[in-house]
Amino acid sequence: MNDTYIIKRMTQKELDFTIELAASEGWNPGLHDSDCFYAADNNGFFLGLLNNEPVACLSAVKYSNSFGFVGLYIVKKSYRGKGYGSRIMHAGLEYLKGCNIGLDGVLAQLNNYKKYGFQLAYHNIRYQGLTGGKAPNNLGLIKLTEIPFKQINLYDSAFFLADRAAFLKLWLTQPDSVALGVIHEDKLVAYGVIRACRVGYKIGPLFADSPIFAEILFLALKANVRAEQPVFLDIMEQNSNAFALVRRHKMQPVFETARMYTQQAPALDTERLYGVTSFELG
Repeated sequence: MNDTYIIKRMTQKELDFTIELAASEGWNPGLHDSDCFYAADNNGFFLGLLNNEPVACLSAVKYSNSFGFVGLYIVKKSYRGKGYGSRIMHAGLEYLKGCNIGLDGVLAQLNNYKKYGFQLAYHNIRYQGLTGGKAPNNLGLIKLTEIPFKQINLYDSAFFLADRAAFLKLWLTQPDSVALGVIHEDKLVAYGVIRACRVGYKIGPLFADSPIFAEILFLALKANVRAEQPVFLDIMEQNSNAFALVRRHKMQPVFETARMYTQQAPALDTERLYGVTSFELG
């Protein structure tokens, strides 16, 4: 019998399978990533089936008609090198045709991504430390549920190339997470989220108008979850203040990605971007 390989759009239940596959690769997904990811674009998740067995997956989330983001690009180990990954990548890129497309790629696949038209913009580096410590007293800290979502979404727009309100509404309110902001002179000057993952917690995003506000928020987030657990923060290589933050808290680098785009890299506010939201969805 000839093998039959087809590519289809995922249901949300099939996205759960993809999250499990990401966990098996050591990517340490969040406990509730599936709901948030699917809300971003329920047409943007692709599954490769070989004789009805899922063997490959890809997310190609279209945030707008001009920007999309590729992630969760996985082929089961025993099926690699047979073209299944290439075919599902082409399906995702076709869906995002006309967009500037971003991704966070593993460094070993850098040349492979270049074949699809991606060009290196910079590197993101994951640092690991420990939760716990003492949250700063007052200092303008506020739960994000106490701030109008419109205000948070407007602040977020400086750090992302398209409106992502559908995703963000769930990301900020997901179970097993803490979402905090800093208010200074009646203005939102920082916000961040810490969420439970398969191992420990991840902080992301972490956006702040100054190193001081970033420090306040970082300390508050990791103090508001179970202590002495691994905590991860993904920083951009261009932000020297983010490097100073992770060094100050004795965090260690554990993983690195290449942020790539098919068109010119967007002019994001890198000086205030202390923590990437997600390697999978940008």
